[in-house]
Amino acid sequence: MAYSDQFYVYWFARPPVPVSNRRPLRSAPDYLIYSSVPAVRYTERGSTQYGLDTLLLTMNATNSTDESEEPIRTRPGKHYPRGPHFDGEGTNFAIFSENATAVYLCLYDSENPGQETARIRLVERTEMIWHIYVEGIRPGQLYGYRVEGPHDPANGHYFNASKLLLDPYARAIHEPVVHNDAFLGYDFTSQAPNRYLTPNFIDSGPVAPKSVVIDAAFDWEGDTQLAIPSHKSIIYELHVKGFTQRHPTIPTHLRGSYAALAHPESIGYFQKLGITAIELMPVHQFTSESYWGYNSIGFFAPHNAYASSGMRGEQVTEFKEMVKALHKAGIEVILDVVYNHTAEGNRFGPTLLFRGIDSRTYYRVVESQPEYYMDYTGTGNTLDLTHPRVLQLVMDSLRYWVEEMHVDGFRFDLATALARNEHEAGRVSSFLDTVAQDPILARVKLIAEPWDIQAYQVGHFPVRWAEWNGRFRDCVRSFWKSDEGKAHEMTLRLLGSPDLYGNDGRSPTHSVNLITAHDGFTLNDLVSYNHKHNWANGEENRDGHNHNLSWNHGAEGPTNDRGIIELRERQKRNFLTTLFLSQGIPMLVMGDECGRTQHGNNNAYNQDNEINWFNWKWTKRQQHLFNFTARLIALRRDIPLLHRRRFYHHEEIIWLRSDGLPMSQADFHNPHTRCFGLLIDGSKVEEQAEDGSLIGVREDKPELLLWILNAYWEELSFHLPRIGLAGWEVVVDTASGQIFPKQAPIQGGSPYFIPARSSILLRGHQ
Repeated sequence: MAYSDQFYVYWFARPPVPVSNRRPLRSAPDYLIYSSVPAVRYTERGSTQYGLDTLLLTMNATNSTDESEEPIRTRPGKHYPRGPHFDGEGTNFAIFSENATAVYLCLYDSENPGQETARIRLVERTEMIWHIYVEGIRPGQLYGYRVEGPHDPANGHYFNASKLLLDPYARAIHEPVVHNDAFLGYDFTSQAPNRYLTPNFIDSGPVAPKSVVIDAAFDWEGDTQLAIPSHKSIIYELHVKGFTQRHPTIPTHLRGSYAALAHPESIGYFQKLGITAIELMPVHQFTSESYWGYNSIGFFAPHNAYASSGMRGEQVTEFKEMVKALHKAGIEVILDVVYNHTAEGNRFGPTLLFRGIDSRTYYRVVESQPEYYMDYTGTGNTLDLTHPRVLQLVMDSLRYWVEEMHVDGFRFDLATALARNEHEAGRVSSFLDTVAQDPILARVKLIAEPWDIQAYQVGHFPVRWAEWNGRFRDCVRSFWKSDEGKAHEMTLRLLGSPDLYGNDGRSPTHSVNLITAHDGFTLNDLVSYNHKHNWANGEENRDGHNHNLSWNHGAEGPTNDRGIIELRERQKRNFLTTLFLSQGIPMLVMGDECGRTQHGNNNAYNQDNEINWFNWKWTKRQQHLFNFTARLIALRRDIPLLHRRRFYHHEEIIWLRSDGLPMSQADFHNPHTRCFGLLIDGSKVEEQAEDGSLIGVREDKPELLLWILNAYWEELSFHLPRIGLAGWEVVVDTASGQIFPKQAPIQGGSPYFIPARSSILLRGHQ
């Protein structure tokens, strides 16, 4: 059947938009629209004031129907599992929306992703999950959803069927998510503060990112999670792109990718450094305005810009290959995950995902004014994990990354926002309770960032969770810049923070100790700047923390003063020694082992450039710091007393004053106490290693460790305890920068001079 003229077909469910506003497409090819009703062909996308129920069909006079073309065949499909699932013959699609009135599956041409080829109305709805099975849909198919419902901001609804939406369960997204005004669901031409009340009907389909049907098959070759014991873990936080973007020997086309992390050069570096796990900054698909990635838009999809092999599902395979290669090298993969918010922001943000699917259900809203989102994250919205289907989404995502992608653990960004019940953050929440009983998550590491913008919950997460210990970070920084009154807290932090984790079945490994992290100064900048220098971020230096507990040691930024340079290097070694000799799980940030600088920028979230990229061209000073760090990590691994599973008891240790006498309560709380020693008596430690041997015994002799810290600005004499004739062996000396320096043993019972602002570890036998 051929047409000699253009004509219009209207289906009215609401009063139509005036015909004068309708414009047929120019030279547009015809498409098929399928549902459980007979199929028709159309060229105009069709929209109404609130949805697709007024559908404009335009037939181009030059096009004709190919009567031999077989229509797409559909079946009711299944409501679970949600998302796209290819079974070899077709694909099942399922999406949850509680308040939608209609849902459409839109298929797009793989060669021309802006070209919609079919629109299928989902008529099956089970437990508020819309579902359909489409025969012949294979891996590589691009698709999205359009969802009808009320555009009623006053009641928290922002439905707009002119916006193509990503599948929340999409395993891959076909291109980087770059902002386009077509994504905005309101009148963005207006400057009115309530402009979000007026919807716009620009079709975002031609420019929107598309979800991709994938084939999940992969040969893992017997790979499983490594399950490295937490007390033996050493975590290395890194950015996928930043770590290898400037690497001189990794092939250019691989740099900045998952494949680059799996390259022998990267793996060899990790092994030489001695870390046991890499913690990847966010790799869930995120939008392009942030380099860090804390603006997720796809909880199941690996970020496509990190794939060197392609974005039509290849990113999934490349990620799996990376995990498999790292596991073969004995290195775990931990993901930094952002489930507390999405990149859709507040009511002025784009409509890409949940806002268009069912905003009132997926996001927390202000109860008295549902048009506003609750913002516990500082990003404009907060995901509502008190809703069972939203909680299920997050749990399904976590299980997917464990079962299908083989990751070894998660670090939860702003985890306190996830742990909130209806009003407050605490230990009782639907999310925490669900995680606690989950058998799949029971075999991986869970680490909380235990705060959000309204609550600081360090020490308050349940027994299943380790935590980024912000109090360790702040105390150690303050102590080594010689602040007053830090001695007592410092003794607690060195022992794994028993005041935070010692009373309810937890252990030192619940404390993830850190000096620096991605957000804040690098270690080099911590000892080189008093103030942040964030001008490059374009926010007039207003962004980033002002309270950094940093000290430049006499000059702001780079200097040629040798005295300042030497003191800064010593302080770096002090921080690293404190990190790796303390009880708990140490976390090292990418580049701190070699003195990487961000030139004083403590919030480089949008710097996709050399400010953030790892510089592999090192000076001799940087190489020396790397060697010191690697040997320090090896030392920690080789001395079990430095990484215990349990807290030290009072009878196993003695805190010593510089005169060799035990510290009193007055000494602990004296604001001028800046030097003390920790004596560990291995003969009194009954903890066993995995092979059944006692960890406090070395070569059949009980081991003694004496760790002396001097944060005073002058050299001090420290009276060493008496031991056997062999004396004390110097193991670590941060003043000289040596580990196992070549020097004669030091006899006990005599004074030993500890240089200003330095630390020393001694070892002996009874």
